[in-house]
Amino acid sequence: MINITLPDGSVKQFEKNSTAMDVAKNISEGLARNVLSAQFNGSTIETKTPLKEDGSLTLYTWNDLEGKKAFWHSSAHILAQSILFFYPNAKLTIGPAIENGFYYDVDFEEESISEADFKKIEDKMLEFARQKFEFEMRSVSKADALSYYRTNNNVFKVELIENLEDGDITFCDHSDFTDLCRGGHIPNTGFIKAAKILSVAGAYWRGDEKNKQLTRVYGITFPKQKELTEYLALLEEAKKRDHRKLGKELELFAFSNKVGQGLPLWLPKGAALRERLENFLKKAQKKAGYEMVITPHIGQKELYVTSGHYAKYGADSFQPIHTPKDEEEFLLKPMNCPHHCEIYNNKPYSYKDLPKRFAEFGTVYRYEQSGELHGLTRVRGFTQDDAHIFCTPEQLIQEFQEVINLVLYVFNSLGFENFTAQISLRDPNNKEKYIGSDENWEKAERAIIEATKEQGMETVIEYGEAAFYGPKLDFMVKDVLGRSWQLGTIQVDYNLPERFDLTYKGADNQLHRPVMIHRAPFGSMERFIAILIEHTGGNFPLWLMPEQAIILPISEKYQNYSEKVLNLLENYEIRALVDNRNEKVGRKIRDAEMSKIPFMLIIGENEANEGTVSVRKHGEGDLGTFSVEQFAKIVQDEIDKTLKQF
Repeated sequence: MINITLPDGSVKQFEKNSTAMDVAKNISEGLARNVLSAQFNGSTIETKTPLKEDGSLTLYTWNDLEGKKAFWHSSAHILAQSILFFYPNAKLTIGPAIENGFYYDVDFEEESISEADFKKIEDKMLEFARQKFEFEMRSVSKADALSYYRTNNNVFKVELIENLEDGDITFCDHSDFTDLCRGGHIPNTGFIKAAKILSVAGAYWRGDEKNKQLTRVYGITFPKQKELTEYLALLEEAKKRDHRKLGKELELFAFSNKVGQGLPLWLPKGAALRERLENFLKKAQKKAGYEMVITPHIGQKELYVTSGHYAKYGADSFQPIHTPKDEEEFLLKPMNCPHHCEIYNNKPYSYKDLPKRFAEFGTVYRYEQSGELHGLTRVRGFTQDDAHIFCTPEQLIQEFQEVINLVLYVFNSLGFENFTAQISLRDPNNKEKYIGSDENWEKAERAIIEATKEQGMETVIEYGEAAFYGPKLDFMVKDVLGRSWQLGTIQVDYNLPERFDLTYKGADNQLHRPVMIHRAPFGSMERFIAILIEHTGGNFPLWLMPEQAIILPISEKYQNYSEKVLNLLENYEIRALVDNRNEKVGRKIRDAEMSKIPFMLIIGENEANEGTVSVRKHGEGDLGTFSVEQFAKIVQDEIDKTLKQF
């Protein structure tokens, strides 16, 4: 007999070699019908993998992220099987599950795939799914695995296998289809009831532009047709909210091939919106004791070698800038933190001087692959709302909690209410990805866990998601379409203070090492604004809107009164403009609605005679007639609802 510990802490006894499915059936037949995948002692297993020892078991259904991951990973196999049915000479490479669905990178050689081919592939996927093929894992020797794919002339799989250890190689079979695979499947293909090919795109093998370009086929599947229908409706709404489309319509930002890919140009309205966001955070930061600093856009290569960024990001950075001086090299700044360490090093500090909180809206540069660029969400030059807190170990918990409060204030003021706080720790099985000692990592990880616990926050822990120099608290925010975005991050770092030899004099008159907190509530201004555009559909909170009101005179006779109203609104610090085009008022209203201006002030004979404005609200219609003072109060009350004092 073996002891199986379930997530609720209960322990049940089963015969040795029982499976996860046996455990599910023991709990309830309903669970057994719905279980998709399982995890045993921290490792993903098949639902029919024999359990040979005591351990902890977690069962996953469609309602769990791990369940969806297994569902979509299995679906990628069926997509690949269907592609080979129609394109038998195609070469498969990799096909992982992603946040929504899956993809498979395929070398179609001389053939190609287009949207016209999607329907036949979807139909074939469902035909295979209905046959309820079971997924069978089997171990394969390295020699046999290489032989199989060399026989099939698949150089991509051969390259993958050559980097694997003999004894760790497994294939997955279902029906007459075989694929190199580590595992993690649903019990059989029959769970898949709806399938959709979403798009195709180019993708370089292993993300390297020097390698062959493949075709990436994106797809998604569901256990019910109704769920696919709802998802496709969300996709249509997402297209309407696409920040690239709205950014152009609202004249917020643009890109120029002459300037360069991934380097956004902020237009006047976008620059004003961005400035308001910056001022909003600067005001809160000032109250929280931050000091603003400014650092250069470049730094000597040695600076980033010291910090460790060159070793980690050098390949993804712009090439070094060589000066006329021999062997002198500069880099475009990939991170602000090394510069802030040098600001701290500018003078000696006592424990009485700490914490020091340095903040900067610092622009950084990373050479993202052209295929990875996407509007404002993935760019090559972006501005971080960066700050670094240097504190004593005794101050760490309180400082971390105060940063949490600042992040929550930002979210509340901008309408991001649905989020998960994720504690991102290092991968215990792959420590070479990180810098610093085990002792420092353990202290940093304990500090984050303790700080969030004292704060009473609900958190989830993700291993392998830490920054290379320290663990972090990431805020995973859901937008109105239910999509999850990583916004806002707080990191604890014991390592950079060591690498830069940062010190302070303690009460014992000895030198001590400060702890460093990295934090960025917005993350990057570009990405944050992109997400904000899509979350709000361009209907930003009133305090943030480029124009809060537009004055619409019904004829040129009321131009003078319109200008008078504009001046009065300026006294109330309301951003407004006059539409004095020679157009009918109906056309002006439609245009104002399209521009998402929150309030329209319509002015005719009655308003001009009575000193009032007729107010219409975007998306709602007429509110009535008010004095300018009354309208100003309506605006201020709405702003006060969302923009609380920090």
